Amino acid sequence: MWHRVFARCNRTKHWRRNTAVDISKDFAQHMQAQDIRTTQLPNGLTLVMERMPDVRSAAFSMLIPAGNIYDPPGQEGCAAVLSDLITRGAGDRNSQQLAFDLDNLGLQRSESASGSHLGLSGATIADRLPDVLRIYADIVLRPQLPADQFDAARAGIAQSLHSIEDEPRQKAMQELRRRSYPSPWGLPSDGNLEGLSQLTADTVRTHYENCFRPSETILGIAGNFDVQAIQKIVEECFGEWPDKPAPTVEVSDWAPNVSHIAHESTQTHIGVAYESVPYRDEGYYNAWAAVNILGGGMSSRLFTEVREKRGLCYSVYASLSALRDQGRVFCYAGSTNERAQETLDVMLAELQRLPEGIKEGELERCKAGAKSSLIMQQESSSSRASAVARDWYHLGRVTTLDEVHQKVDALTVPSILKYVDEHPADNFTVLTLGPESLEVNLGVS
Repeated sequence: MWHRVFARCNRTKHWRRNTAVDISKDFAQHMQAQDIRTTQLPNGLTLVMERMPDVRSAAFSMLIPAGNIYDPPGQEGCAAVLSDLITRGAGDRNSQQLAFDLDNLGLQRSESASGSHLGLSGATIADRLPDVLRIYADIVLRPQLPADQFDAARAGIAQSLHSIEDEPRQKAMQELRRRSYPSPWGLPSDGNLEGLSQLTADTVRTHYENCFRPSETILGIAGNFDVQAIQKIVEECFGEWPDKPAPTVEVSDWAPNVSHIAHESTQTHIGVAYESVPYRDEGYYNAWAAVNILGGGMSSRLFTEVREKRGLCYSVYASLSALRDQGRVFCYAGSTNERAQETLDVMLAELQRLPEGIKEGELERCKAGAKSSLIMQQESSSSRASAVARDWYHLGRVTTLDEVHQKVDALTVPSILKYVDEHPADNFTVLTLGPESLEVNLGVS
């Protein structure tokens, strides 16, 4: 997903003014035509493939419409438990045999739950991809979901939730996100401890039976493989997967708010969020550039003004979050209790000051970082498999690296300022975590 790739921009404090030019030349030298094929099976599953002849690996990313937005109310964490339980035996393989066979294929794999999707992904040597896909057909279509391993799967998710409780920065940003999107879109992917305690193995199985369906499932594959052969295997493995109606999702009302979580500590954690645009919006790249100029690294406005000049905090940044139909900017700062109020005041002032002007050097640093990320992604089958699947979900098509490069190159200071004028930083959601609550003083610098 490009908003995650671009979030890595501006990671160094000092850049030469001609860096963007150098990176552009390097990018042009590395650029090659992309071979992207897309097909949709009769049952609705979408297969997106990108052949990468210069690599020896192959990777897949499968997005199944069974994420945590479908968790039963009061049993949050169901999708997260399912993402663990689903690989504990499938087809005629028990949990141990399944893990053994995947390890023998050299597969580096992961399973996760997010808002819309339960994701399955993996990468291995290219010629082993057919065997991997056949095993994953069992995982997706014929999981055992053993009841005797439910408690272990749930305990793993509970441990993850407990670790967040012990990490105030993560807790603050998780709570900020929950308050910044309408429910269930802002809910934590792992649910909550109370919801987990109400879960049963039968609830998780019902979630699987209700949500796992080929329509709206996207399988992205990238690497050095025979396109026709892989398409045939996917059709053989997943073509008979029966479709079913999509479950409904109830969305709550939402409004910006200011809230505080009491926490005895010598530090105060500050989160600020405001509305932005989704990835599919034509102004997305201008939104990305604006956010990176604000808080994308050690050359950003927030880092320079809040940390470097005033020494108000030990960490400060901003990032862009994009769902399918909405987006948010999330900002964080960690400060001492004594300087927390001033930290929040300066943060808000910087967010509101951006329309006053942007320097060409700030934009050049953003472009340089983005182009470096594009080059690195071109060499990673895992990154490309994830990107083509996510692009298809958000856009219904795949953006090529060259297209992204052109969009980044087309960014100008006037275009970014026009976007900022049309989408100002206001209607803030503010979340603080620490001993004392803070005041939201707009117009104070």
